[in-house]
Amino acid sequence: MFLTHLKEDIDTILAHDPAARSRLEVLLCYPGVHAIIAYRAANWLWRQGFRLLGRLVSHLARMLTGIEIHPGCTIGRRVFIDHGTGVVIGETAEIGNDVTLYQGVTLGGTSLNKGKRHPTLRDGVIVGAGGQVLGPVTVGEGARVGANAVVLTDVPPGVTMVGIPGRPAVPKEKVKAEEFCAYGVARDELPDPVMRAMDALRDQITALSARLDEMTRTAGTPAVPLDDRAGHDSTARTPPAAVN
Repeated sequence: MFLTHLKEDIDTILAHDPAARSRLEVLLCYPGVHAIIAYRAANWLWRQGFRLLGRLVSHLARMLTGIEIHPGCTIGRRVFIDHGTGVVIGETAEIGNDVTLYQGVTLGGTSLNKGKRHPTLRDGVIVGAGGQVLGPVTVGEGARVGANAVVLTDVPPGVTMVGIPGRPAVPKEKVKAEEFCAYGVARDELPDPVMRAMDALRDQITALSARLDEMTRTAGTPAVPLDDRAGHDSTARTPPAAVN
């Protein structure tokens, strides 16, 4: 079983990382693989009741890899921790199959409750660099968390979350559901902040224009188009007539 899982982990990295050239290179040089190997040993000890020893194994793995995985969490098959430095996975976190985590990801708790207090990631989830998923929330199958996003609520399947706090950005198209997306957000799916600001400004101008038209109709005077007002100085006075 252990060797089967290890082979799957290595094959997953070869499929998703073009920098990986051989199974031996992945086995010797990828800290994400080392962290998963140590987790599986620590988790076995944890489940057998040797909890202090399990914590010790995970602590040594953290020193060697920079990846902190609590031995009490649940991790599925073919999980890819890319680069890995700064990844933190809490005790009651649950990670499904075919999940990808990048450096700086935190699956953390937000309470001192001894029960379920860490996130659940369903199959196929991708969490980009610096992504934070906090509390006993569920990230649905195939969802993505963009780089540096902070997710505090449940995420529906197939949805991309961005920002602080995390909010839905772009649903994954069904035709792209099987495609791997590095760092959680495809380049063509990144929201354009300038366009969003322009759209918000256009909506505000439209609302103000409608409100002004309503006020002028109530007052009984015809509304002046905004385009005409733009070049008109309301403080200007009509010059007096010339004296012959």
